[in-house]
This record gives sequence, C-alpha cells and structure tokens, in this order.
Amino acid sequence: MKDVEQRISEIEEEIAALPEGSITAKKIKGKEYEYYRFVRNKKRVEKYVSHEEAARLSLQIEKRKQLERELRSLIGLLPGPGTQRLTKAEEDGYRTIIRTGRQLSALTDQIQHYKKRECIRKLRDYILGGPQEKVFILYGLRRTGKTTMVKQILRELPAEEFAKAAFIQVKAEDTLADINADLNLLEKRGFRYVFLDEVTLTEDFIEGAALFSDVYAGSGMKIVLTGTDSLGFAFTRSDQLYDRCILLHTTFIPYREFEAVLGIQGIDEYIRYGGTMSMSGVNYNEDSTFASAQSANEYIDTAIARNIQHSLKYYQNGSHFRQLQELYRRGELTNAINRVVENINHNFTVDVVKKAFESADISITARNMLHDRVSPMDIREHLDMDSVTFGIMQALDILNCEEQTVDIEEDHMTQIREYLQILDLVAEVDLRFLPDVSSMRKITIITQPGMRYAQADAIIKNMLLDEKFVRLSLPERNRVLERLTSEIMGRMMEEIVLLETKLAMPGREVFKLQFAVGEFDMVVFDPAGLCCEIYEIKHSKEAVPAQYRFLTDAEKCALTEHRFGTIRGKYVIYRGEDILMDGIQYLNVEGYLKALGKGRE
Repeated sequence: MKDVEQRISEIEEEIAALPEGSITAKKIKGKEYEYYRFVRNKKRVEKYVSHEEAARLSLQIEKRKQLERELRSLIGLLPGPGTQRLTKAEEDGYRTIIRTGRQLSALTDQIQHYKKRECIRKLRDYILGGPQEKVFILYGLRRTGKTTMVKQILRELPAEEFAKAAFIQVKAEDTLADINADLNLLEKRGFRYVFLDEVTLTEDFIEGAALFSDVYAGSGMKIVLTGTDSLGFAFTRSDQLYDRCILLHTTFIPYREFEAVLGIQGIDEYIRYGGTMSMSGVNYNEDSTFASAQSANEYIDTAIARNIQHSLKYYQNGSHFRQLQELYRRGELTNAINRVVENINHNFTVDVVKKAFESADISITARNMLHDRVSPMDIREHLDMDSVTFGIMQALDILNCEEQTVDIEEDHMTQIREYLQILDLVAEVDLRFLPDVSSMRKITIITQPGMRYAQADAIIKNMLLDEKFVRLSLPERNRVLERLTSEIMGRMMEEIVLLETKLAMPGREVFKLQFAVGEFDMVVFDPAGLCCEIYEIKHSKEAVPAQYRFLTDAEKCALTEHRFGTIRGKYVIYRGEDILMDGIQYLNVEGYLKALGKGRE
C-alpha cells in the first residue's frame, strides 16, 4: 500500500507541473489559428498560440491526461477518503450496484472520445461550482445522452475529487431504503459526488425523493439523479422536491447538436434519424433508433408508452390519469400515441383515433399530384388503398375503432397531449391569419423528426408492395415516390425551422401566417422593435422566382406591416448556397440552424 501511496504522490507532483485544458483551431477569413483553452476562476479563457507552441502544449496536455487516468486507477486501490469507523453491518458492503475508483474509471474510459452536448454546461456548473443544497435532475427519453453526460462530467473532475465520486446503477428491485443506506455509508466514507442512474425505477421514488435534497444535498453532497421517466421527475418536482432541484431535460436535440456531436451533416439526415444520440455516426453510438418503422415503434412503446404507464402506476397509488392506465393495460396506449404521431396535424382531436385509419401523408400527396399543373395524376387509381392502409397499420401497430376494447374519449387525447408535452416530444407553434386577426390555431410539431419519418418510410415501403402500384412504369413509380418523399421532408423541414427558431428567440413571436390565398411559412415578429421578418421554407436546392412570389406580393406585405410592423427582411430558407436574388436573401438551411445556436451561447 505504501508503494501505491508513493506513486500517487509522484503522479500528483507531475500533474501539477503540466498544463490543463485543450488546444482548439479556428478559421478566420480562410486562415487557421490555434488557441489554448483553459479555465481560470471558473471562467473559460482562450489564448492565441503559435503552431509550435500549440504542438508543445498538446503533448503536455495529453501527458497530463494519461497521468490522471493512472492516478484514478491507483486511488481505487486505497480505502475510501475520510473513512470513519464502520459497524459490522456496514463492512458487509453496499446494497446496490456502486462503482468507485478503478471500476468507475473503467466506466468513464468507454466514452473518452465522444463529443459533448451543449447542455452539459448546466451540469458542469453544478458539479464544479460552489456548495449547493439542491439535487440535480438529468432526465429525458432513452438514448438522448444522459448517462454519457454523467460519464463525461466525471472525467472532468480533478483526480483528487474523482476519488470522492460514486456511480449507483439503480435496478427495479432496489428500494429507497437500500439507496438511503448506501448513501449514508458513502457519506461516512467521505464521498462527495454521487450519481444515481435510472433512479425512477424504484417504486417509492416519487413519494420519497425529498430524502436526496433534505438529507444528503443539504449536508454538502452533490447528488445527480438521472432517468428516462420524465413524468416521474415532473411529479416529484411538484410534490417532493419543488424548489430544491435543478432540472436539465435532454430529450430535444437540435440540428446543430446532431451535426456537432454525432459528426453527421445534412438536414435530410436529421429528418431521417434526428431525435436521439444513437444514429450511426463519426463521434457517437453505432446503431439507429429510427432505422425502421419497427424500431421506431419499439421506441414509442418502451420509451414513451411505458414511461407514461410507469408514472401512472406509482404516482398517488395509480389514481392519477387512470384512463390512460387502462389503455396501457389493454395494450392500446401505443396505438393511440402512434395515431397521434402519424396524424399530428389533426391537433390531437378524438376523431384521429375513432375514424377509420387513412394515411395523412398519402392523402396530401394525392391531392397535390391531382392538381399538378404540368402532369396531373390521381395516384389513388393506381393503389389498392385497402391493402396499403392495412400494411401501414400493421407496421405502426394501429387499430381501427372496432378493434379497440377501450373507447377513446377527448379526455384520453387531452391527457396524451399533456404527457407528450412534458416529455418534450411535441411542441406548438402558432398559425395566425390575415386579414382575420381574431383567428388562431396551433401547429403541433414532433420534436424527434426520426420518429415521424420512420412512420412515413413505412408508408412508402407498403406502397412498393402493392400489386396495383407496381403495374405503373418505373418512371411513374419513381415520380410518385419521389413526390411523396419530397413533400414529407418539405413539411418536416418547415416544422424543424419553425420550432428551432421559436426556441432560439424567446423574446420574439414566431408563427406561420395564412392569408385568404397563400401564406408565409414563417414570420418572426419583434414586438419591442415594431418590426418583423418574413420567410419561405423550401426543401429544394434550386433557387427559382416562384419560391418567393408571396414575399413580393404587395397586398400581403401591406397587411403584414399593418399588423406586425416594418418588414426588415425577406428570406427563403432552402438546401442550396447563400445567395441574393431580386432582393430576396436565400439562406442555406443547415447554416441557418447552426447560426441559431450561436445566438444562444
């Protein structure tokens, strides 16, 4: 043991003499510059360095990281810090699965090359900041980076603080009494940072969560609770923890993070797979949650429907939202949620579930192709709609009204809506009207585009299996499928831009504006400045005058300025390069979405 302690002392001396931080490169006007980035007095500092100095610092920083890894392993061989005299029962060990020292170091090594999500800043402030009497709640749906974020923050701890950290992997059979006993033991052994993963699995968590803030956080421990049961945390906050917790929700992953963290570029890739951190990519996990309708449906069932059911079961002895619990017990909650997702623009009305199922995506495309100016086509004449619809319903686990054993009422839809909003799965953007200023509706947007697209992809695949459809020539089939795919992606891209703009600009009003004929896809209104910007959003790489015909319509612009102030800019957001055409600024969609993030840093 003395040899271990001596080596620890040697490493600590070596670490103290080496720089911490990182080297980063920036391009300014086409030229690359290197900066040394480090933290001083809890503030990030960047210092320009020459190429030679950057190379020297990089070697020293890497050497420091190697020594810190070795130090963590060695510390794991020592008794816990500040060990007090333990009773015989305490010496028998922990009741739950707890990783410290070498085991914890090995756990964090798995993610050392993963990029970090932006929201880790909030967790970092809590862990590395001053004393707190609050617990930190890190919650969100499965595969949105919660556990990875915990491991990443553990790697940021100085070696001497890492020795005081413990990771508890909670299991369904664990009780709050088990966790309390282990926290008490950890506290006696001098541990100051405790991370409890999937803590909502315990049946009595919601009713007894005040234990974490009142007993342990109140005595100086930094307690981080993680879990996929977002509703459980929401109930706990309102009942037990109230103002004694800090919340960080991970479910919504904007485009800029999808690109920066996963290393994948392109709005179409985000439409297909966005929503979780499990898309196969350069920087992260290697599987895709939304690779197929089946995997997306499994995600809806396990991550969403079961999330809701778990909270209903354990909150107030199951008395809260009992109707949805009955839906789940009969195996029909996933059906109701899938109906809402596929028919999202129906705004959660009960007819979405009660009427005979018909794909909204096919209906919209059929109507548009029938009115095509160049080559109109009625695709319903070339589809066995009964056969295609049946295939889609099987793929999406959707039932028709006569197959449901529980009658769906408006209360069910209202409750589903409330829960999906708490889960951050849906958000709303206003749809306003001119000249009828008294009218207003809501556009409901799914925040995980990959989930929505996987369902749309199921529609396309079922059309390809239809015997009547395959009789069309190959060019005709391709035209229909390309039109369907393009229209789905176009609507989804429009919703993504609306949602992310609204979230990035809390001081402004972001909405879609409908006229008697035509519309502005997006308006950004600044009430303080008495001005606005108007946008068209097109899933196209080509710039053509027809795209901005409404933006240059004098009557529409006059109505808009009368209601929302001076129009300060007219834009088309599309997939091509930034250009100026006839006074209309064209903006690349990926560049636009990434720029939104810069405004919030």
